[in-house]
Amino acid sequence: MQGAVIQFDRFNTLADREAGQRIRAAKEKLGKDVALLCHHYQRADVYEHADLTGDSLKLSRLAGEAQARYIVFCGVHFMAEVADILSRPEQISILPDLAAGCSMADMANLAKVERAWRELAGVLEPDEKITPVTYINSAADLKAFCGAHGGIVCTSSNAPKILDWAFARREKVLFFPDQHLGRWSGHQMGIPLDEMVVWNPDLEQGGLTREQIEKARIILWHGYCSVHQMFQPRDILKFRNQHPDGIVISHPECSFEVCRQSDHVGSTEYILKTVKAAPPGTRWLVGTELNLVERLAREVAYEGKHVQFMAQTICMCSTMQRIDPQHLAWTLENLVLGKVVNQIKVPEHEAALARVALERMLAVS
Repeated sequence: MQGAVIQFDRFNTLADREAGQRIRAAKEKLGKDVALLCHHYQRADVYEHADLTGDSLKLSRLAGEAQARYIVFCGVHFMAEVADILSRPEQISILPDLAAGCSMADMANLAKVERAWRELAGVLEPDEKITPVTYINSAADLKAFCGAHGGIVCTSSNAPKILDWAFARREKVLFFPDQHLGRWSGHQMGIPLDEMVVWNPDLEQGGLTREQIEKARIILWHGYCSVHQMFQPRDILKFRNQHPDGIVISHPECSFEVCRQSDHVGSTEYILKTVKAAPPGTRWLVGTELNLVERLAREVAYEGKHVQFMAQTICMCSTMQRIDPQHLAWTLENLVLGKVVNQIKVPEHEAALARVALERMLAVS
């Protein structure tokens, strides 16, 4: 029936090429009513349809500036939440597949973080001594927790600057959910490794002694990105042995040893800009998600630059891969009929507090 929601099973068996054609047709009908935001890790057959692309910080800004009625986020769940929080009330944020989550974000949930805050209160007064900082790769309720406790959000682009902001207010930071980004950012600021401890939420008092907590400047959550965990120092050693003049660039979600052995460390946006600005003929080993690396390799090949993926095994963001041409075509064709599927709506009481933490970040950045 005209105007009824189209069920996804009609799209599930579409060939990628046909799905792509239907995406283009639907976008043409929707015009300026829809904006497709794509993260750099998105698969190529979806990324090609993007109106706006970027890393988490850039997409946060773009989500708040978008003029379209519908913001279709080709990324993962927390990104669509940020779009909903920062967009205008009449705008609608959509995630083409609700199963597109983030395993790192799942490693820190609100119940565990609140319990950690209570346990830390047994050693010191957290609301006086600790600034909570959540990586943008986290659920909206954790951003709201930070908003409520004088905290802030960070991205891989701005983490050291955000830590400066945090330390200007309180002497310690609780950093979640990615321990590697927190550790590398602290190291860049000159904080000794023994003043950065890991809080394991599955252990009493995080598995830490009172003395460790009192000494620590940064308390790192026991979380990590499953993709960036794959990169190893041996991958860098092999590359350097084969290509002594090669250059290594890594994302700060990689382990400390990988970051320390890299020539450059930075966000996806930083990686793209650095490699593209490099002299022709240079050779790069890149430690971040496969879709980005393969796209970058194609884009700079004409200059004689060689871009190589760091890991020996294929590793990509499997949850972001769930946003495929079939789900995107289904989403857009429903919008053509005026039907919204997979809207992401953060409860207003959470959104208000999360907005505080996000706006603090944007102001600092």
